Amino acid sequence: MRVLVALVAVGLLSVACGAPEVAPQPAAPVPGAPGATGVRLSGGGTLAAPAPKASAVAYNVRLAPPGASATLTAESGAVLATSTLTVGGLLPDRTYGAHLHVNPCGAKPEDAGPHYQHAHSHASADNEVWLDFTTDAHGAATATAKQDWAFIPGRLPRSLVIHAKPTTRTGAEAGTAGPRVACVTLAER
Repeated sequence: MRVLVALVAVGLLSVACGAPEVAPQPAAPVPGAPGATGVRLSGGGTLAAPAPKASAVAYNVRLAPPGASATLTAESGAVLATSTLTVGGLLPDRTYGAHLHVNPCGAKPEDAGPHYQHAHSHASADNEVWLDFTTDAHGAATATAKQDWAFIPGRLPRSLVIHAKPTTRTGAEAGTAGPRVACVTLAER
């Protein structure tokens, strides 16, 4: 009790003598919050046949039937990245691979280029953004990937590609997921 009284007295004495107050430190920005530094990418819609400037493309209508849709949002703060993919109208009860790629979608599946990698070194779920998903009975699914790194300004992913197979996670084939089924071009928001 004496210690508490002494501390209160010292505090009151400091205020009375004009000791400078310590200003509270501002909180660190929260990724995705207003005023936070970072990146926000998004894109998607109903998948359609490849066409000039199309932003949501189906390359394989057997695996991405007419009316299917895909939407992606990806946010990156100073040290973290979160990407969320939502799909609908795909084949029911099926697993697809999905990854961020370096180029926008184009008329041909390979136009999206290789996988986006944080460090140009190797294919892994730690170095790339893998969003594999299994659809429900209605062909819908949502997948989220969180990375402990941020997207690099000036070198951002430009598309999401949905693949025909789940991603191979280990070995010499790590990162492969079969033919490209659909593509969504991403834009900075």
